[in-house]
Amino acid sequence: MVTNLNISRRTLLGFSTAAIAGLSVNQLLSKAYASELQKTISFSLPVMDTAVTPSLDNPVRLNFNENAIGMSGTAKQAAIDAVPKANRYAKAEILLLSKRLAQYHNVSEEHILLTAGSSEGIRSAIAAHINPNTQLVIPELTYGDGEHFAKTFNLKITKVPSLKDWQIDINGLRKAVENHQGFSIVYLVNPNNPTSTVIGYKEVESWITSKPKNTLFIIDEAYAEFVNDPVFRSVDSLIFQGYSNIILLKTFSKIHAMAGLRVGYVVSSPENIKNIGQYVAGEKLNYCGVCAALASIDDNQFLTYSKKATDVSRNIMEKVLSELGLHYLKSETNFIFHKSPIELGQYRELMKKNFILIGRDFNPATNWCRISLGTPGEMLYAANVLYGLREKSQI
Repeated sequence: MVTNLNISRRTLLGFSTAAIAGLSVNQLLSKAYASELQKTISFSLPVMDTAVTPSLDNPVRLNFNENAIGMSGTAKQAAIDAVPKANRYAKAEILLLSKRLAQYHNVSEEHILLTAGSSEGIRSAIAAHINPNTQLVIPELTYGDGEHFAKTFNLKITKVPSLKDWQIDINGLRKAVENHQGFSIVYLVNPNNPTSTVIGYKEVESWITSKPKNTLFIIDEAYAEFVNDPVFRSVDSLIFQGYSNIILLKTFSKIHAMAGLRVGYVVSSPENIKNIGQYVAGEKLNYCGVCAALASIDDNQFLTYSKKATDVSRNIMEKVLSELGLHYLKSETNFIFHKSPIELGQYRELMKKNFILIGRDFNPATNWCRISLGTPGEMLYAANVLYGLREKSQI
């Protein structure tokens, strides 16, 4: 078994998804393949993989959709350099980051609002748009913060059942809005969590551009930068076109690997931004996080590296699941949703005994498991564990 794999950054950037997909799991785990990947080159990126030797105190964390490769070197240094200034507010840096994000999304700075991660964006967007007889409309299986904050504000919550394999029923969501006598907030996570699947841009666009009465769309694109499927497109282009019924939520937690620094933002119309701005901490953002985000957004080499590493890890996991005959959904994120081979609680415990932490229950998909993608080396370790469990007839 190959558990001590150091994957070359140059080799990684040279691999296409198709090339990785053409390899069998045995090839992925072979000494020859490991040898090929071990050709190294140095440049200013973090070391992606070292020998994977997990333990009870240092498990492989595949349970929180974190970016396991870590922040870019330039972002990390920017955060370190900000520490001596962290007794001050990041007023100037916040303005610089807002300006840079506006350029990135091709809108004016009045369309941008920084938030403490995307969670503050969800909470404040809902709080700013509560009207009499408001309902939150969501798929039955999606990220839970929308429902959590709706309950906090005592809103009616309308869950729409999913289609086969937890596909989001756009027509069902539309009917839920049409049948409601009041204001509707539609919360869509695209790509969705925990299913890791995308809703096609045309479906989303046609609904938003039809401008349904008394309806606001909150579109959470936390994982957008990982997507390979061409049917996906960000809704930021609709905001650029002037549609004011959309609130786009973004975060530096995922592709930028900054989950612990809590930097997110909202893109919407200037009127919406002004309204939402009444409900956020505003300039009280994490100084080190803002500086790291400023560095990371322009570190294109790191972002390419982060995406490629995820593609490789995803292909490793997909191959394992396929060879073990475990049904999974096509992933467009840094995690995979698959049918649990045994009762989910038992599956978690088995993996934990092998020093791997995997996802919690996601009702109502109680016989499905979400596994986050670690580094390719961590996924090779997980692959070996899964094969070993199958050999012992434990899964």
